[in-house]
Amino acid sequence: MTASNPVRDESSLSPGGPPPLGGAHLDSTAQLMNAITSQLGSQLSRVSIDGARRPAPPALVLVAHGSRDPRTLSTVRSLIERIRELRPHLAVHLGHIELNEPLLPDTLASLQSTRTGEAVLVPLLLSRGYHVKRDIPEAAAAAAPLRTRLAAPLGPHPLLVETLYARLVEAGWRTRMSDSTRRASGIVLAAAGSRDPDAAVDTRRTAHLLAERLGVPVVPAYASAAAPTVAAAVRAMAARGRHRIAVASYFTASGRFATECAAAAPWIAAEPLGDHPAMARLVLHRYDQAVATPEPAPERALATA
Repeated sequence: MTASNPVRDESSLSPGGPPPLGGAHLDSTAQLMNAITSQLGSQLSRVSIDGARRPAPPALVLVAHGSRDPRTLSTVRSLIERIRELRPHLAVHLGHIELNEPLLPDTLASLQSTRTGEAVLVPLLLSRGYHVKRDIPEAAAAAAPLRTRLAAPLGPHPLLVETLYARLVEAGWRTRMSDSTRRASGIVLAAAGSRDPDAAVDTRRTAHLLAERLGVPVVPAYASAAAPTVAAAVRAMAARGRHRIAVASYFTASGRFATECAAAAPWIAAEPLGDHPAMARLVLHRYDQAVATPEPAPERALATA
C-alpha cells in the first residue's frame, strides 16, 4: 500500500555537523508532552461549562471483514490509528466478521462491562450486502445488554471518490490531459462483488461520482459474484476506442481480489483505499451520523384485560 504519512523533515540535520541539542532525549520528551496534552484535552472535552462531567461518547467499533493476507490487518490497524489521532477522546475498537481476531462477537462482549455500555458499529465495507444486512445486525443483537447502533457502510460517498482519485494520481494518472488523451482514457472500478443487487447499485453510484470527478468513463467491474469481470470490462472499453485504461482499486486493503484485479490492468493500477486520511474522516462521519440519529422508541406493551 502506498504510504500516505508525511515525510519526516530532515533539514535540521546538517551533514557532518553535530546532532541537535538533547538528541533522542528531546524527541522522547516532546512525545511525552504531546501524549499528556492529548490526554488532558480528552478529559477536558468531557467537562461542560458548568463543571459537570459529560457522559463519555459511545465506543466506535470498526467492523472489518477479515483476510488471510497479513497486509489487510496491518492496513486496518493503521487506519484505526488515524481515527484515534483525529478523535483522541473516542474509544475505538476493532472487530472482524471472519478470518482474523478479534472477532466481532468477542469485541462486543468485551464492551458489555464498560462505563457507557454503548457502541456504534461502523462497517469497513463499501456497499450494502449480506454482511451489512445480516451478519453485523445479528452480532449486535446477540451482544445485549450492550446498547448498539449500526452505522451505514462507507459507500457511496464523495470522500471515497477523493481517496480513489488520490490513489490513481499516485499510480500515474495525469491531473491535466489533452482532449485527445481524455478521449482515449477510461477507468475500470474494480470491486469485490456481491449477489445483493443493492451492492451493485452502490458501486455504480461510486463509479458515476468518480467519472464526474475525472471527466472520463468509469465502468464498475467485479472480482467475484457479479459481472463484468475486470478483464471483460477492459476489453469492452478498448473496443469503444479507450486504450488508455487504468484500474481503480475499490478495496479497503490489499488482498487476493485486489491483486488479481490489478494484474488485469493494461496500463496503471492504483493501490487500494487503505489508510488514506479521507478514509479516517469518512469512518468518523458515519459514526457521527449514527450517533445523531434518534434511537427508535421502545414499543409499549399492550395492557392485558
